Formats: sequence, structure tokens, C-alpha cells
Amino acid sequence: MVTFKYDLNQDVIELQASNWCGLEQVYINGKMVSRKLNFRQRSEHKIQLDDGNHCKFQLLIDPTSELMICRIYKKNFLITSIKQGKGSLLRSRKSLQNLATFFILSSLLLLLLN
Repeated sequence: MVTFKYDLNQDVIELQASNWCGLEQVYINGKMVSRKLNFRQRSEHKIQLDDGNHCKFQLLIDPTSELMICRIYKKNFLITSIKQGKGSLLRSRKSLQNLATFFILSSLLLLLLN
């Protein structure tokens, strides 16, 4: 799971993206305001803040640097661009692979013992 957090005036914004199941969720002040499945290199969430302003979140993967980028726009102006390297993605994928391997080997061992 990759998480981007940003303080926008009085609002705490958090975008969570799963790099293995494609689930993306946007939270504002702890309340989920957007959720969708995405299996592409790019996605977008549009929401309306409590003050009535529109906010847009773009999530994309830069193919040249393999950075995951979260861009936040308010009133169609870029507020920030937050980047995370592929190291966090690789650690998450490795953990998932280790869990799957453990589950498969445990299942095989149980089948052999019965």
C-alpha cells in the first residue's frame, strides 16, 4: 500500500493506493470521499471540499523514473506534486510474495501430513 498525505489549509488529505489489487481511496480528515479500482498507469479522483472548492487528485507512474506521483489540484491549479520511489513499491510486493509463498508451502505441508 502506498500512501500520500498532505495538509491542505484545514484539511488533512490522504490518498491510498494498493500496488497489487488496484484499490485507490481518498480520505479527507479521516473520512473516505472517493474509492475506485484502477489497473492503469494513471488515475484521477475529483471531489468537492467542505468549503465548496473542487479538488482533483492525479495518481500516475512515471515510466522513465518508476516514481509514483500524486498531484493535487485545487480550482484547477497545481497545489503539490508528491513522489515516492519504487523502493516502497518493491518492499510491498516482496512482502506480498513472501506471504503467498508461506501460504502455499503451509498448504502443501498440510496436504502431505493428511
